[in-house]
Amino acid sequence: MATQCRVLGVSLSGYYAWRARSPSKRAKVDAHLKKQIKAFHTRSDSTYGAPRIWKDLMDVGVRVSKKRVARLMREMGICGVSRRKSTQTTVKAQKDRKAPDLVKR
Repeated sequence: MATQCRVLGVSLSGYYAWRARSPSKRAKVDAHLKKQIKAFHTRSDSTYGAPRIWKDLMDVGVRVSKKRVARLMREMGICGVSRRKSTQTTVKAQKDRKAPDLVKR
């Protein structure tokens, strides 16, 4: 471990102090929010994105920003699905219909 600390430029005591430190208040709140976000995302069949999940959290009474929800979703690797109306790119004209069989084959 001493070699790794020396290579990274970190003191050995600093490494052990960091390892023994408990998670911060923000990290604890983020962990709780991640569970709630995952639950809402799963309940929506993995279609809801950050804005809708934020709205669901606000409806439940959790005060959090959209950007924080987006950051936590990004950290968890989940995202919403955009279902857009498909556009018709080719319109068949009446004249393009099958021609009548004039030779009677």
